This record gives sequence, structure tokens and C-alpha cells, in this order.
Amino acid sequence: MAAASSVRVGCPGAPFRAEQEERVFTSFRMPNSNAKFHCNHRGGQEAGRRELVSRSLQSAQHCLEDQDFGTAYAHYLLVLNLAPELKSSVKETFQFTLFKWAEELDSLARIQDLFNCYEQALELYPNDEVICNSMGEHLFRMGFRDEAAGYFHKAVKLNPDFADAKENFYRVANWLVERWHFIMLNDTKRNLTYLKAIENAVRSGCNSVLDIGTGTGILSMFAKKAGASFVYACELSKTMYELACDVVAANNMEREIKLLHLKSLDIEIPKHIPERVSLVVTETVDAGLFGEGIVESLIHAWEHLLLQPKPKNQDVSTGDYGRVIPASATIFGMAVECKEIRRHHRVGTQEVAGVCLSNSVQFFSPTYASAGSEETVEPYTTEKLSRIPGGYVPLTEPCQVMTVDFNNLQELKSLAARKPWKLSLPVTEGGTLDAIVVWFVLQLDDEHTLSTSPSEETCWEQAVYPVQGLLDYSVKTGDTVMIEACCQDCYLKIQKVSSLTSECGMDFSDRDDTLSLGNEAELCNALAGLQTTSKQDGNGQVCVLESTEIALLNNVPYHECFKAAIGKVLLSLNPTKDLQSMDVDGHGSGMNLQESQNKSSLDMAPDPLYILDVSEGFSVLPIIAGKLGPVRAYSSIEKEQHQAALNVISEANHFPKETLEFWLSHLEDESVVLQRPKSDKLWSIIILDVIETSGLIQQEVMEKAAISRCLLHSGGKIFPQYVLVYGMLVESESLLLESAVQGTEPTLGFNIAPFINQFKVPVRVYLDLSTLPCLPLSKPAELLRLDLMNPLSNSSSREVKVQICKSGQVTAIPFWYHIHLDEDHSLNTSDASSHWKQAAVVLDEPIQVQVGNELVLDVQHHKSNISITVKR
Repeated sequence: MAAASSVRVGCPGAPFRAEQEERVFTSFRMPNSNAKFHCNHRGGQEAGRRELVSRSLQSAQHCLEDQDFGTAYAHYLLVLNLAPELKSSVKETFQFTLFKWAEELDSLARIQDLFNCYEQALELYPNDEVICNSMGEHLFRMGFRDEAAGYFHKAVKLNPDFADAKENFYRVANWLVERWHFIMLNDTKRNLTYLKAIENAVRSGCNSVLDIGTGTGILSMFAKKAGASFVYACELSKTMYELACDVVAANNMEREIKLLHLKSLDIEIPKHIPERVSLVVTETVDAGLFGEGIVESLIHAWEHLLLQPKPKNQDVSTGDYGRVIPASATIFGMAVECKEIRRHHRVGTQEVAGVCLSNSVQFFSPTYASAGSEETVEPYTTEKLSRIPGGYVPLTEPCQVMTVDFNNLQELKSLAARKPWKLSLPVTEGGTLDAIVVWFVLQLDDEHTLSTSPSEETCWEQAVYPVQGLLDYSVKTGDTVMIEACCQDCYLKIQKVSSLTSECGMDFSDRDDTLSLGNEAELCNALAGLQTTSKQDGNGQVCVLESTEIALLNNVPYHECFKAAIGKVLLSLNPTKDLQSMDVDGHGSGMNLQESQNKSSLDMAPDPLYILDVSEGFSVLPIIAGKLGPVRAYSSIEKEQHQAALNVISEANHFPKETLEFWLSHLEDESVVLQRPKSDKLWSIIILDVIETSGLIQQEVMEKAAISRCLLHSGGKIFPQYVLVYGMLVESESLLLESAVQGTEPTLGFNIAPFINQFKVPVRVYLDLSTLPCLPLSKPAELLRLDLMNPLSNSSSREVKVQICKSGQVTAIPFWYHIHLDEDHSLNTSDASSHWKQAAVVLDEPIQVQVGNELVLDVQHHKSNISITVKR
């Protein structure tokens, strides 16, 4: 039968058992053996087709009942190829079968078979948004973010109201097109300065140009506009390369700019470009200058892609030689005091809600750990100091850390081999030494510069090297801050930070590593006054935490609030317990836990109450709970280093070993964290992480809450019990500039906005409302309630009327949360002590409002996403 010969049955390599194969292929043979028709007889052929389709549908149904999804999928493929008219009627069942079969293939690591199945499905349903979205989810989980973005984007185009696809696309868009692209493209000053420098170079004879790391292609288009005859551009990211192709074509330059989907290190002559170029333009720099690999790429460019550099002090034609924009850079640094940096990188307390943080544990953030690490770890974090909460205080004048000439090949090659050099920074303002802040000035050419200084209005952040490990962080006027700098692993590293008191009389020289000292006594005094990051107690347990985890440890109200709420539940569940020994409010009898347990052992020991903490990252809540009564506290901490630190803290607080356990070691399947503590036991308290530090609701939190409710015994509680979402209307140009390119004006007339704005997301995260440049146009309003204990009180949508209290343009709706552990104890994620950041919905179009107006907000809650729109 001709129709059957072209049908693909199942996925390549599908695990059909012999009897399954017989069942499927019997379906192929039955019409020939029983219907007795001839191929050239149209009526008989149609009857045979209908019979085969009918039997295959029946077989598919039987296979589904037996959960044999692979064979069911094969039958549906046959049906849909033989009877395309059934596509609509079997669509939902086919989708279900595909997804179940894909899950099996995924669990068996049969990735190629999985993708083959989706390709077959998309041939049948090319415009099905659900299949496109599911394909994208599989690709994303496997790390193929570019490819996943394409499927998510297609799904959203097919159905703009498909919430799952929108959520997935927004998530992957942040990976593929980093948010700084929007900020930099909106920086008119930066764009104009680059344009003028490129125009100068082209006018002076640089006729062929290579743009390394082209992004959207804007520098390449500047070069072409300036009159360059040959322009080449390379971009490694598939998404950005395709975006650049669209942008260049939209600006009618697709025939004049050759785009290469390559890393510059892989470009070969004449394979990719015909000959060496006279100008390389690039902005492959990060806040620390070297972090995006500019040194490595320029070394390769000078050796393989650029004409030889122009000899110094010779009056020759520029076009015959090679050059780079930017031509050079100067890096500056200064010491600062900043409470916000401090609370994210140093644990500033020895006690958290009654729990002693043992001196035997030394907490550090990853930037400190990178200093002595052989791994390539970014040795700094980044901050926009002009907007950091609480501000900062310069403790020293800015000093020049180093210069680099991008037009000098030998200098570039010698950077990595350069020995560390020392710098001394005289203290001009007394305070607490919290960080060394670094920025740079790019010298594009002899006339044009760009500065990333914290005092400049710039799109750039600054590199922050937090100071950790000193015995004393205080400095006073006249002291000296010493730093050692080096270039290693393509990064500028600031290490061995130390402070020298003015009484020591030591003379440090930038040019000489030796100390100028008058006598031995002076040397001893100097050494006594030297406080350095290398002076650490070698016996301590080192624990490296993320900066947000350190901020959480420093969040005193958070831990006190949990202590009170946990104690309240334990008291209600065990009212016969000697309340004097339960330090619920910190006013117990003074009897420590060990004494209390020894005393109670004379009586009949009560059954312990079970507490599970499944909050993300490092958490001392299980130990806090353990101090409040007879409990078994389980921590979901995964990292061995964190477990070791928690054990040390537990021992320092005289806990019996059975008080604290690590939950994941009890699980056969770690993917199913929410289970009973024992077959015959239930939990008294389950602590869930509801809000991400980014300011968004954790994924699948309501699903986790539903499971948790089934695992609580009578009187047990989920923490938090409910969450209130608050928001307000604001006017903020900053949020607009950080979320989308604002037309063609900032990009100097080039049409880029419509293409990159496809990757804009409606929600900005990691915001600090206390320093966000904005004008509040309304008072805070309650937008939504999420109840984890009583789901029936939840609503997936709500309309909220908001009164305008100040005239202006509504551009965004920042939101935050009040996290209620119970009716008496709550946490505000916008508080100054909070380790959480805030988020904001940015409107597509600003809305003009007047005092007294009323706007109606449509608030939707889908899975873990909140969408807020203004009803017109």
C-alpha cells in the first residue's frame, strides 16, 4: 500500500518489544490480508485506510491504558500521517502521549530520540504553541538556551496569551540578551563618543574594520557610516548574531557588513576575511576592564588579523598600519566604607537569635575565596555606587592602579607574566575599610574618552573588591591602606589588602617592595600595626557563602521573627513542656539546652517534634528551632562545606547529635524533598522559601505548599502561612532605560530598538527601591494575597483600584512582599535590613495621570508568576 510505505513509525531507536512490534505491524498487514482489495481500486484503498486508522487508534488507546507511551506514540504518528483530517480531534491526546514519551526518553538519556519525536510532532503541528513550548523546555534544561529561546519565542507569537510560554521566554531572554545591552544602547554619550572616534580613524585612512563582539552591530554600522570600505563583525552568541543580522539588514547594510558567527580567536585569513584589517573596534570590557577577554582577543588580533602597528614618531599613512579602538585604558581605585557592601560580604554578628556563631567557623564570600583559588573565578562583584543603599564614604583619594596600551602587542602579552605590584593609599577620612572600588577610563583615541567613575553619569557599574579577613577594619586619617595588584586569569586581582596605622612610621614605596625602617624596634612596631587579610586562624572551619546568604545571616529581624513564630507553634503543640527552658522570647531561666535535657531525662522524655527547613542556601533556622524545645530539626543544605559549618555551630551550642540532621541524606530520591520524616510521623513545621532574593516568587511554591499541607500533623504549620503582595505606581525614567531601547535617538538614528526589544521582559528584578530614581505617584496598595495554609482563600486574579496622589507619568509598578509567618509575626522584604531585593513591572507605554485620578490594576497570579497590567 503506497500510503503506508512513506510513514515513519515511532522514534529512531524506540524500545519496542517483539510483541509490540508485532501488534503495530499487524495493523499494517491487516487490510491486505482481510479486505481483499487492489491498490488501483480507489474505493477499496479508502476502506483499507479507514480500517488501519481505526485499528491504530484502538491500539494507541490500549497502549495508553498500559502506560506504554512509546508504542502509543508510534500508532498516533501512523494515524496522523494516514488521516490528516483527524489532527484536530486527536490533538490533545497526541500531545499528552508525546509529552509522556518524551519524559521517558529524557529519563533514559535518549536525547536524540527525544528531539526526533518533537521534530516529527512539529511537522504534523507546525503552529502548535504547546508543542513548541515543551520542546523549548527540554532544550533549556539541557543547556541549549539559544535554541530554547527560538521555540519559546515562536510559542508566544503563536499565542500571546500563553502564560507558560511567556514565563519561559522571559526567563531565557535574561540569559541570552543581558540587560546591560539596553542600558548601553540608551547611553547616547557613549554611542556618540565611539562614533566620533571611529569617524576619526576612518578619515585618517583606516579603510577596513573588524568589530570584535559586535552585539547588535552598532559599532560596525558606525564604521560603515564613517565611510569604511570593508567592515567585518564577529559575534559568538547565536542569539546576538541573528539579532545583528536583522539589525544590519533593517538599516540596509547587509551587503556592506559581513557578519561572522564566530569567536574572534577562530577567525582565519583568508577563510573568513580576505586580508588583515587596519582597524579593530571593540567594547569587550566589563566593570573590571579585562573580564570579557579583551586582552586575549587583542593579542590574537595583532598576531593574526591586524596590520602591523604604526611606528612611533614616524609621519606615515595611517591606512598602511593597524590600530585598535579603544587605544588604551587607565584603571583607578580607592578604598571605601559602605555598610551595604559590608553586610553582603562579612558576617557582622557573633549571635543570631540566641544561636552562637562559633569562632571556629570563618565565613567568606566567593570574592575572597577566589584570591587563593587556582580556579578562574571572578575576583570582584559589581555595584553602581551612585545607587547603592546607604551610600558610601571614600576613605582615600583615587589612585592609579595601572595603565594598558591596547596598541602595544608586547605590553598585552606581558600582562599575565607581570609580577604583582604594591600600592599605598593614604587614608584621608577615618572609617571602616569595607572595599576597594575600581573603575577605568577608556582612551578611544587622542581626543575621546569614556569614564566609568562612580562620580560620572554612566551606564557602567564599578568593580568592587570587598575587604575580608582583617583583624581590624577601622582606619583613621593618616593611616595607609596597602594593596597588591596583579593580572591573572584575564582578571585584575586586588589582593593582600592591609592597613597600616600612622603610629608605625612605615614608609611603603610603589616602586620598591622593601620597607624603609630605622631600626629593629621600629620594625616590630610596624609589624604589630599591620593588619592584613592573610592573618587568619588556620584552625577555623572555612565556609564560603554567596553574598545573599551572608546578608541573610546579618538579617537580625528575620531570625528573631522566625524564632518567635517557631516557639509559638512548639508551645501550642507541647503545652506540658517546662516553659522556663524554652527560650521563646529570650527570657528563659538561663538553663542551657544540655542542662534542660539532663533534667528532663529524669522524667519521661516527650516525643520530639519534627521540623523541616527547605529554604534555599545556608540557613541556621534548624538550630534556632533546636534551642526551643525537644525537636528533630532537619536541614536541606546540600553543600558538604555548609553542612560541616552547621555541625560546628551545632556543637558550639551544645546540641546532641540527633537534634540536627541533614534531610537529603535520608532520601532515596533527592528530587522528592517533601516527604514524611518517618513512615509513622508527620511534620510540626515546614519552612518554605517563598521569595527569591531577586524579588520574585519562587517557582512552584504553591505546588510545594499543597504537598506540605498533606505532611503536617494536626496543629502543624507551614512558614510562611501567607504572603501579601504590595505595590505602588511610580514615574521612573531609569526603569524605562534599563528595560528597552527608547527609539532611534540614543542609537544615533540607527534602527535597533524593534529587534532587541523583542527580548525585553516586563519585570525588572534585583532593585533597591530605597535608591531607585523614581517619583512615587501613589501610596502603597495591597495587590494580592497568597495563602499557603488556606488555598481556598486564594484568587488567581484580582482588580485593585489605586488612587493617584501626584501628577505625572506612570512608567512602572514596583512590588514587594509582607511575609506573614503567622498573624503576629511578619517580615517586609523592602526593609533596610532585608536580604531580599525588590522587583517592578515596567509598562510598555507610560500613562499620564493627574492627582485624584484612579487607576484599576488587573493582578494575575499564574503558577509562580505575577502579572500586573493597567486596565484602560
